[in-house]
Amino acid sequence: MKLRIVLFLCLWPFAAFTQGFSGLGTDAEGFAVPAPNPTFSFPADHGPHPDFRIEWWYLTANLTGTDGTPYGLQWTLFRSALAPGEDKGWQSPQIWFAHAAVTTPDTHLATERFARGGIGQAGVRADPFRAWIDEWALEGADFDNLSLTARGPDFGYDMTLNADGPLVFHGDRGFSVKSVEGQASYYYSQPFFRITGTLTLPTGDVPVTGTAWLDREWSSQPLADNQKGWDWFSLSFNDGSKLMGFQLRQADGTDFTSSTWIAPDGATTAYPNGAFRTDPLAQSTVADRTIPTRWQVVLPQRGVDVTVSALNPDAWMELTIPYWEGPVTMTGTHTGQGYLEMTGYE
Repeated sequence: MKLRIVLFLCLWPFAAFTQGFSGLGTDAEGFAVPAPNPTFSFPADHGPHPDFRIEWWYLTANLTGTDGTPYGLQWTLFRSALAPGEDKGWQSPQIWFAHAAVTTPDTHLATERFARGGIGQAGVRADPFRAWIDEWALEGADFDNLSLTARGPDFGYDMTLNADGPLVFHGDRGFSVKSVEGQASYYYSQPFFRITGTLTLPTGDVPVTGTAWLDREWSSQPLADNQKGWDWFSLSFNDGSKLMGFQLRQADGTDFTSSTWIAPDGATTAYPNGAFRTDPLAQSTVADRTIPTRWQVVLPQRGVDVTVSALNPDAWMELTIPYWEGPVTMTGTHTGQGYLEMTGYE
């Protein structure tokens, strides 16, 4: 319990709902900042970047049981630095925390872990790839062929992932701008995973298959100080195309948007602020908050006009840093499934 309190105090700048959601709009003096025209180096860039303040390895999956029941799965490892750089043992300035969740049509289960850097309890190794915290792990001989495990007090999963498409880079070749002021991150994804395995639920084990999307992102101050949260969509259409889009909600009531169209072969087209449009169609009361759980999503340049609906409106992550995250389905000009994350709703 004492360790958890210490970690929470260390994370408090990121848990406070000021200067951007979770403090992501706070000044990052001393840390590296993303610059245009990045050059990525793999497999090294699958690993950590300790000169930057924040980083994540973020996996979501849309799954189906043998009886046709839909499920969602999330596994995320976050790195949050108290100072730039790395050091050995307890001198490491890195704090690690992780979230795991499973969503069913009528249940949402979520849990979290915390760890110190430098002592082997958590971390990421690029080659062969391994991201872990305690016994939770996402690992494999390479980034395209991975196994995934996590255990919570009342659920768990063991999964295998195999990619059948390339990495994709968002924004300008991986330089993803987040505000008119120029805040940005480095951002790429592997959205072409096929996934299979077993969910362990309170009702028993459930064999599942489906598709998964892994996001990699790092920065030091990705939000402007007037941005209070975001709505992020990863949508996989039945024709093989995909769409990543987000809007960052600003204090003056306006939004900053960005989106990436991903063709079935992995070719990408980035769209600037204003091209990707969303409109809440229905709201739900979740954890004493009013949350939009059905959206109209429009990208006119690609003829996209879809209704995005939550599989389970109650997919609230009641964790140290609370937010909404869950699987969605689409109807309209395109059909398919995906994931929606919403932050900053008080």
